[in-house]
Amino acid sequence: MGQLKQKLLTKTATLGVVGLGYVGLPLAVEKAKAGFRVLGFDIQKEKVDMVNAGHNYIGDVVNEDLEKIVASGNLKATTDFASVAQCDCVCIAVPTPLDAHQQPDISYVKSSAESIAPYMHKEMLVVLESTTYPGTTEELLKPILERSGLKCGTDFYLAFSPERVDPGNLLYKTKNTPKVVGGCTPECTDVAATMYEMVLEAPVHRVSNPAVAEMEKILENTYRNVNIGLVNELALLCERMGISIWEVIDAAKSKPYGFQAFYPGPGLGGHCIPLDPYYLSWKAREYGFHTSMIEASMMVNDRMPEYCVQRAMHILNKCKKAINGAKALVLGVAYKQDIDDYRESPAIRVIDELKKVGADVCYYDPYIPVFKENGHIMEGAKALTAELLESADIVLVTCAHTNVDYEFVQKHAKVIFDTKNVMKEIEQRDNIEVL
Repeated sequence: MGQLKQKLLTKTATLGVVGLGYVGLPLAVEKAKAGFRVLGFDIQKEKVDMVNAGHNYIGDVVNEDLEKIVASGNLKATTDFASVAQCDCVCIAVPTPLDAHQQPDISYVKSSAESIAPYMHKEMLVVLESTTYPGTTEELLKPILERSGLKCGTDFYLAFSPERVDPGNLLYKTKNTPKVVGGCTPECTDVAATMYEMVLEAPVHRVSNPAVAEMEKILENTYRNVNIGLVNELALLCERMGISIWEVIDAAKSKPYGFQAFYPGPGLGGHCIPLDPYYLSWKAREYGFHTSMIEASMMVNDRMPEYCVQRAMHILNKCKKAINGAKALVLGVAYKQDIDDYRESPAIRVIDELKKVGADVCYYDPYIPVFKENGHIMEGAKALTAELLESADIVLVTCAHTNVDYEFVQKHAKVIFDTKNVMKEIEQRDNIEVL
């Protein structure tokens, strides 16, 4: 048995987490709660200071848990990567966005690896959790880490284990969501799996290499992207045919096998579903392969914000009102219900499209009082009042937050375009139109 595996089994290993965001902080907290000493690394001093003060800023972390493990000394955050030398295991959980040309931006992963490499030591484990294209761990990370003079599989362990964070999910959190792990060697897989088994209350599924684990994560989210693209396209067709796509889906759900319900909406949001297919299609071109079905679904989903604005224009036209100069109130800018995360939110694209056609736009989101996009800051309404609703020529529901009183909205709004079917139970529907 290797020295590191023994330290993991006895919980005497020091675990590091690079990136203290939506993935990294919950992971660091669970590792500390499991009894390990944890060091968190982030280039943003504000996050580091908040963690060290026990102040939580992530919805899926329990405030009291963070306060307790920081006070006990089990979790400490720093901007100084020299402390990597104290770590036996380091997990990289940094953003992997798309650049302006829809190409994978792996600069955060690359810079993290370059920051870790000078402080590598023997019997050390490095795990990449950031979603990326198949090949990243072995083609990008491994050569950078081996600049330390240490050899992967002989001197240190390297693996990929995709994050599976679903913000706002009340059932599945970091601790009880099954993990997939693929190492560069069988020993790498075994050591990485052992670490997660000592922290999580969920099965750890081992695969033969990092590329399988990387592709597995892409499959998870591309599966959802393609199916949402299918139902979005059907929604466009059903609208032309005068058929309710929502009623169609409810009917299809009555079948107890062979069907999983996906729902239309104003587009896709979050860090994974809208981005992952781009990573795969980009990598596929290296092999002369075009992911035609995936790219088709991406095209459908990408045009939904613009379609929603076109529908809003038609709705206003029925009211003898032009979109140019109309007051539009957008309800919800989070990318999914009941969270404060607006990364890649389709609602923000809806706002942008509304502004392009001359609408006077304001928004209300109980979780997001202000957001920043492309260097521009937009402040939301502080409260959803009758005056605010009555002043709007059209209200667009773009996020299905459950703490919004939609009966109140229906009562005071002139006309509503509900892109999420969140008002389906409201009986008085004279002023409601659904996607």
